[in-house]
Amino acid sequence: MSDQPPSASPAAVGAVSPARRRAVVDALRRGAVPESGLDLLATGLDRFEAAVDGELDAVAAGGSAFKAVRGEYGSGKTFFARWLGERAKRRGFAVAEVQVSETETPLHRLETVYRRATERLATASFQPSALRPVVDAWFYALEEDALAGGADDSRLEQAVAKLLDDRLSEVSRGAPGFAAALRGYHSALGGGDEATAAAVLAWLGGEPHVAASAKRAAGVRGDLDHFGALGFLQGLLAVLRDSGHPGLLLVLDEVETLQRVRSDARDKALNALRQLIDEVHSGRFPGLYLVITGTPAFYDGPQGVQRLAPLAQRLATDFSTDPRFDNPRAVQLRLPGFQLETLTELGRKIRDLYATGSTNPERVRSVADDAYVADLAQAVGGALGGKVGVAPRLYLKKLVGDVLDRIDQFPDFDPRVYYRLTVDRTELTDAERYAAALPAASADEVELDL
Repeated sequence: MSDQPPSASPAAVGAVSPARRRAVVDALRRGAVPESGLDLLATGLDRFEAAVDGELDAVAAGGSAFKAVRGEYGSGKTFFARWLGERAKRRGFAVAEVQVSETETPLHRLETVYRRATERLATASFQPSALRPVVDAWFYALEEDALAGGADDSRLEQAVAKLLDDRLSEVSRGAPGFAAALRGYHSALGGGDEATAAAVLAWLGGEPHVAASAKRAAGVRGDLDHFGALGFLQGLLAVLRDSGHPGLLLVLDEVETLQRVRSDARDKALNALRQLIDEVHSGRFPGLYLVITGTPAFYDGPQGVQRLAPLAQRLATDFSTDPRFDNPRAVQLRLPGFQLETLTELGRKIRDLYATGSTNPERVRSVADDAYVADLAQAVGGALGGKVGVAPRLYLKKLVGDVLDRIDQFPDFDPRVYYRLTVDRTELTDAERYAAALPAASADEVELDL
């Protein structure tokens, strides 16, 4: 990567649809990672493309894969995961991004991970939760196969039931409730009982609070537990595959939060992660691409992966060489984080993307020229104690909301004259404050001296 990468050409972003552009800009204005359109923002990820595309292709062909992503706060781990998700969706994959949390999604309880995955399940056609459209598409495919096999209308239900049993035979050995719930869902729909169908589908998705009457109607009992979750994940992959989705990209984001839980819960969570990785490598989950993200402290520190020797062995990767020679095919990927040059390059991309949808594109580009975009990047990094790698989210939020919006709306606004960068601690996430080593109180104000 050169020290002065060229700015994105207007032609390169001009073909972007207004809706897609608006979604990206609105998310950045809020200080959030966009849910889509990340190929428009990708900076420095081309080095990973060949490796992850090859792994996605192998998973789509019936394999499975695991990848651990490491990076400091602000290095773009969530961005990378969503960028990978977009590439997966273009191949027909379903995608689920799960935030690991001590209270909401503890990793030592895989049933909660499975439930969050079904709640966050998305495809290229359906936003979360896509569980019901996927299940409905699966039953439609079974009906089409039954008709193609010679079943007439009078025998269609029996033929579909037989196909269901055949397709889920392996799953049923470990998780008979999964197939039973699908039968109950289909039966309830056929009988016009929408309430029972919805309740049974919720149980299939791991929801613990389902009416006993609905479970009785489907012939299932109890709630999903930690061990049953693995069987249900296996069943979900089978349903996805038969409904036209060759795989599932499952992202477990922010696993470093395990370092802050009680020691007994932490040990259980690390062992659950080790078990899940082993199951992926054993071939139990054809069509699964499992990705975890975490900080270097999680992978290398005493309260993380190193606490469980078998897990540390599975994730061991040599990062002692120059980062330029990191192996993208290794079990761990290292995100190098943003430097001033790459942060400035990203700012120019956003400026050009914004300009193509503005009322006066040339004015946006000339007032917020390359030099100003670079100076703003340096100033935001300075406001965060010189930690440029922590700055991307806040930098883009300031660039869009404080600078570009004003240039677009006010003909006489010049940020060099009328704007002074102010960073208040309340604008920062806990992780950003920690990474930047900012004080716990007061605000930092940095004037852009141009």
